[in-house]
Amino acid sequence: MFANQTIKISSEAEMKNFAQECAKKCLHSHMITLNGTLGAGKTTFARDFIRTLTYEDIDVPSPTFTLVQEYETSKGILRHFDLYRLENNEEIYEIGWEDAIVNGINLIEWPDRLGALLPKKRTDILIEIISDNERVITVQHHGID
Repeated sequence: MFANQTIKISSEAEMKNFAQECAKKCLHSHMITLNGTLGAGKTTFARDFIRTLTYEDIDVPSPTFTLVQEYETSKGILRHFDLYRLENNEEIYEIGWEDAIVNGINLIEWPDRLGALLPKKRTDILIEIISDNERVITVQHHGID
């Protein structure tokens, strides 16, 4: 996977390149959390990540209302979770969480909604807004060799 790092992104094109590189280096079974405030770029990152692995310029809707979208990719199943509307972390079991934690690539927006259910083995990506176009991205691995 990609290394622990902090980088500065100065454009949407740079965010796209970062997401594409992450997707290319991602393993077939990986948990990636996307952290940041509203409008930070979590969904933008997810769209470019997903498009890279599906090899298509597909429509990638935000799963805000469905909570999860699934995609077939070159590396197997990819699930894109948006847990913003999750009211109780136990609701996660209703949308396929048990399968997600054992196989596939999982992108999780608003992972803090999981509470104690957040897997210990994961990669956290924090996107912080500096200005309209600038972001600082911090990548940190937990429990991954």
